[in-house]
Amino acid sequence: MTKANPDTRKSSEKRTETVHKPCRKKSGRFRQYADLCLKPLICTIALGTFLISPGVLFSAGGPMFTTGISMARAATASDKRFRQWVERLWPVARRKGISRRTFNEAFRGVLPDPDVIRSAHYQPEFVRPVWDYMASAVSDQRILTGQAMLRKYEKLLDRLEKRFRVDRYVIVAIWGMESNYGLNRGDKNVIRSLATLAYRDRRRRKFGRQQLLSALRILQRGDISVSQIKGSWAGAMGHTQFIPTTYAAYAVDFDSDGKRDIWNSPADALASTANYLHKSRWRFGETWGYEVKIPKKIRSVRTNIRRRKPLSWYKKLGIRRVNGKDFPRPGDRAGLYLPAGRNGPAFLVLNNFRSILRYNNANTYALAVGHLADRLRGFGPIRTAWPTKQKPLAREERLELQRLLTAKGFDTGGTDGIIGNQTLHAVRKYQKSRGLKVDGWPSARVLKKLRNES
Repeated sequence: MTKANPDTRKSSEKRTETVHKPCRKKSGRFRQYADLCLKPLICTIALGTFLISPGVLFSAGGPMFTTGISMARAATASDKRFRQWVERLWPVARRKGISRRTFNEAFRGVLPDPDVIRSAHYQPEFVRPVWDYMASAVSDQRILTGQAMLRKYEKLLDRLEKRFRVDRYVIVAIWGMESNYGLNRGDKNVIRSLATLAYRDRRRRKFGRQQLLSALRILQRGDISVSQIKGSWAGAMGHTQFIPTTYAAYAVDFDSDGKRDIWNSPADALASTANYLHKSRWRFGETWGYEVKIPKKIRSVRTNIRRRKPLSWYKKLGIRRVNGKDFPRPGDRAGLYLPAGRNGPAFLVLNNFRSILRYNNANTYALAVGHLADRLRGFGPIRTAWPTKQKPLAREERLELQRLLTAKGFDTGGTDGIIGNQTLHAVRKYQKSRGLKVDGWPSARVLKKLRNES
């Protein structure tokens, strides 16, 4: 998962001519930084300036400045609070069947990771313009590599299709999206990442705690060692980036070695993905959706992908596939999805699109997986041009949009600058209430109208 993706900035230290440049340790642990950098470094008697304790510089005229003591004390206090939080977690872990040995080994040397919090506020499927996201997700190189993987693992994919009844192209597409076919599986300590979310991220505290306990159970079971349980900032693991609870429910030991090793075994990882999609009601032999063209005469049309109508209903409105072909199963129910508003491509998305959403609940992610699967199958690119001249809202504008919508009674699910499904739904409701074209697109025009009403 993603399926979601601020830079680290160390505080600058004040210096005088007599102070050597502090060393910088590339580590997320402030205690190590303090220990290495804030020790007595100099004694320049000739200049009347000397360092008598970590971070306190004196001269003949008295103290010049302080740097290290307060920072080191703050770091030590912060570390202590985190260790206390870990100890409060132990009784809960014990009730979940975790041994003290496993618990201690998992948390040995672990402190919160500031990179995790920064990454949590940047998820490309929610933040980048959809056309940039799609260009990166379904690049020519990713298509070529995916086709090579289809050939390399042809026999394995034959077995997976036969057992799980899930399309091989979507399995490989998810593999490509999640880890670039195993090249980017994540190098973060999953225990540390999830502990950070549970301890410091208010929005994801419940998620982090739940996933952390599940990750501890993975270690307790022996599927992977503490040193090897690596993944993303959000705790997504292995070739196809399962979060721990998903792993517990759907991971498969397909190579029969006694371990569900999604980190090192492509067979286990791809089988686990196939099993997950199968349990998410994937319909074998059916597609995820169709690119369509909407007649200009249609001013307002239902765009909520969760409110589905038969394809025949859309056909009566004049909505057709861009390739001119008929819908093969007119009775299939679909929702209309406009990822860039009325000025961009339009899609009727089916049951299998919703199955992909179970993997990562971002519409743009599901669109990218479906389209990549089509490209791997040999189909062409999206035909309708993206409205790249249409300027997306900046983060501050997205925050303002959410605040204004919420103030007018249109629930966005929070004010975080991330345009998720709830914000899109709020935009649609607002557009409909004001007699605007309803496409759910958070455009500059919508924001301008909201401002004018305030």
